[in-house]
Amino acid sequence: MFANDEFLKARLAILISFLINGFSVGNFVSRIPDFKYELGISNGVLGASLFCASIGVLAALRPTSRAAAKYGSGPVVRLSAFTLALAVPFVGLLFNLPWFLLSLFIYGVLSSIHDLSINAHAAALENKAGKRVMSTFHAMWSIGGLTGGAIGGLLASFNVSILIHAIGVGLFIALVALFTRNWFLPAEVDQHVIEKHEKRKTPRRFLILGLLGLCGSLGEGAASDWGGVLARETFEASTLMSALPYVFFSASMVIGRLSGDFLAHKFGVVKLLTWSGFIAGTGLTAGLFAGNIYGVIIGWLLLGIGISTVIPMMISATGTLANDKYSGQVSAAEGVALVTGVAYFGFVIGPPLIGFISEIITLRWAMLLPAVLAIIFGLSAKKVLS
Repeated sequence: MFANDEFLKARLAILISFLINGFSVGNFVSRIPDFKYELGISNGVLGASLFCASIGVLAALRPTSRAAAKYGSGPVVRLSAFTLALAVPFVGLLFNLPWFLLSLFIYGVLSSIHDLSINAHAAALENKAGKRVMSTFHAMWSIGGLTGGAIGGLLASFNVSILIHAIGVGLFIALVALFTRNWFLPAEVDQHVIEKHEKRKTPRRFLILGLLGLCGSLGEGAASDWGGVLARETFEASTLMSALPYVFFSASMVIGRLSGDFLAHKFGVVKLLTWSGFIAGTGLTAGLFAGNIYGVIIGWLLLGIGISTVIPMMISATGTLANDKYSGQVSAAEGVALVTGVAYFGFVIGPPLIGFISEIITLRWAMLLPAVLAIIFGLSAKKVLS
């Protein structure tokens, strides 16, 4: 435990960190249809391009987890916020397809370093404070995504260039990072000594938690990357309307995550995730069968409500297990890295998989895959978490 003012300042710093990470992603997602248009590429090529960002995410997990364990997650958060600010304009240059692929990979690496370190720091804060706050942190990520998506959609409707948009986002993130750099917890709160050449067996329980998170992350990644494309190409929506599925998805993610800690405390994590899977799966399916832009918006909204608490609940459970059951064997940062690494594989395979499937059965019906996986995680919650 630690002083209340230290907790409040660190909590605010982490909330803001989640906000700017989501804000960068929201702005990026809002311009995906414009990336496709500017480069003149197909859905399959776009899916493969987005795969480069996902590979970057996974490439950063292992070294970031060890750095956070060795130096503490706080210092890694501070540094990675500034590198994230540099990565955003890099993508906005958009010279050609090879450059786009490289910039997406670099963005994936730097975004992942920031994302993983703030999750590890959030787990450390939960452990030290003895309070359930992870879902609220992820709600801030969704608020950032919602805000970024709305701003990006608005700027796109006014034909603001991708580069000018990206530079503005990068400058905003850099200013926020500069302002909050000294608010985080000291490094020693979650430092974990790693002996050279040390070999440790990772508990299987972490892998199972990661697989449950994967079912939610695949839906989250697919909804984020393909909502605008589906709206514009399948239902001929305007530029502004094409941004609405992601905006409504992000809004419902915010509502679900702001309620997540309270609902998990009142009803238990198992019941929360069981009902969440049912809402996400049936809601998305109904929206796709509706066959119009309004069905897409409603389907994305219900999917967001359903999958909103999956990853924060998995990360929170991981931090608790690492600190209580596996203390001295696996650090919280390494446990979070493993679970997020498995879960984030959904972000890796989701967008390109949906893109490839869409070439065979159309994008509309390819989006049934996240609906099926949502039902699967709902049915599996009791067995995995009980």
